[in-house]
Amino acid sequence: MNAAEQARNINTATKIAAIVNLFKAEFPDLRSDLKPWKNDPDTRDLVDPDSIDIGFHFPGVSRSSQCRSLLVQIRFHEDPVERQRRAIGIELAGYDHRGQQWRLSTVERWEFHGNAAPVLEMQDKFKRCCRESLELFHVESS
Repeated sequence: MNAAEQARNINTATKIAAIVNLFKAEFPDLRSDLKPWKNDPDTRDLVDPDSIDIGFHFPGVSRSSQCRSLLVQIRFHEDPVERQRRAIGIELAGYDHRGQQWRLSTVERWEFHGNAAPVLEMQDKFKRCCRESLELFHVESS
């Protein structure tokens, strides 16, 4: 779900802002997009209500990152016993005009998959951003 819609309280809004700042610290040219999903019925059917989704856009295609845009999806799970929502991982994907070029999931092995992975230095930066983002939600990371 769009980050702008998930910022329902000061705690969540602060964490979203911190995540934007983490990515912008590593990639200063990024422009953030707190509403990466369109607000139409077809898109609404695809959106995960248990996620915070943030888009980022480079000013052009980043050759070292092998993308022009990023989609960060912080996944949550509702614990029925504790009645709390907790982060379980991040899905990060890089896109260009041809569609998704790569994907990184923090749920399992923290490996990049896809047509064209970022160069190693960028992979490390993306992983660092994910790790620090998860720390904001107090989740154990690899």
